Amino acid sequence: MLTLLGLEFRKLLGARSVRIALIISFLIPWIWALAPRLQQVYGLVLTSGFQVPAISLITSVQFVLPLFVALSCAEMIGTEVAQGTLAPLLLRPIDRNRVILAKLITALLYPALLLVVLLLGSFIAGLRLGYGDFTGGTGLGPGGFIGQGALTSAMALSQVLRGYALGALVMAPIAALAMLYGVVFLNTSAAALATIATLQIMRLLTVFPEGFQQILLTTHLDLFLRQGNISQSLILLVIYTVGFCLLSIFAFDRRDV
Repeated sequence: MLTLLGLEFRKLLGARSVRIALIISFLIPWIWALAPRLQQVYGLVLTSGFQVPAISLITSVQFVLPLFVALSCAEMIGTEVAQGTLAPLLLRPIDRNRVILAKLITALLYPALLLVVLLLGSFIAGLRLGYGDFTGGTGLGPGGFIGQGALTSAMALSQVLRGYALGALVMAPIAALAMLYGVVFLNTSAAALATIATLQIMRLLTVFPEGFQQILLTTHLDLFLRQGNISQSLILLVIYTVGFCLLSIFAFDRRDV
């Protein structure tokens, strides 16, 4: 299994789309750290480097990160089918379920990799603002960017790390959904488009009753901003992720590639 995981990670990191996504993820924070009109446009004044990760995450989760995750995870199946490398792999004495499981684990870890790069870029971009104690908020803790008074650097760091960990969890169902569509369509473009379209349709369903909205994946994409009890959202995200993964395994086992 470890051999398959290593192989999948090498293939993932070798994809041009992934390399581009990693570069863009590293560069996005610099837009906010160096923006000359941030206050005029968003009414926000950055007073600490700990605030750069928050604004980078908040803006990226809306569209950029889901797009990267959908495209790259769909590509894990579609590209191999297009290049004819998946069928020979399945002809080897390897269980099909182990093959798709290795791909799923890699896909679920990919959003975390993107967020690590985004966080690294944010910390470097925020160096000019400093990382000492400050008055205000990180944007990922109580009070948002306004905060609730003085904040130590240790407290600020813990809020940022918590936010990014939840951000990785938020992206996991999207990765699993892209893999499911990849198995169903065996085509990168179709799978990526279906993933993004599904997310957009879910967002449009905000016109439905609130009780119905609470079961939608998109309702919980801002989980990293929430404070207090988030257990219900966490459980729902895990259910989505596990459900999409199980459907992917079931479909892959019966799919003729």
